[in-house]
Amino acid sequence: MKPTQILSGGAAPLPIGKYGHYLGHFGHFGGQPQKGIITYGLSANRQNPLAHTAHDAVFNIWRRFYGQVFFWLPAGIAGYYILDWANHRNHYLNSKAGRAEFADSEEE
Repeated sequence: MKPTQILSGGAAPLPIGKYGHYLGHFGHFGGQPQKGIITYGLSANRQNPLAHTAHDAVFNIWRRFYGQVFFWLPAGIAGYYILDWANHRNHYLNSKAGRAEFADSEEE
């Protein structure tokens, strides 16, 4: 049965669907179903959710590490050597030899 112009809101600008109901504009609920899309499913009893997780985790960790290591490794090495130098310099300045060398430059 074809809806009348009164039921469809006047002159129907869009075609009526296969079974006689209004399909709506593109993108709205009730539109035509897309064709050519095939989906497959697998029963929950047939799935193995932990398949290859250990293998994939190792290689994913390596891939992410290798992609980021050149960003933080130089800064980490530089920071380590700066702190090491500062600690040695502090120990020297607070030693007997350091105090004797820089005793005249201190103003108290």
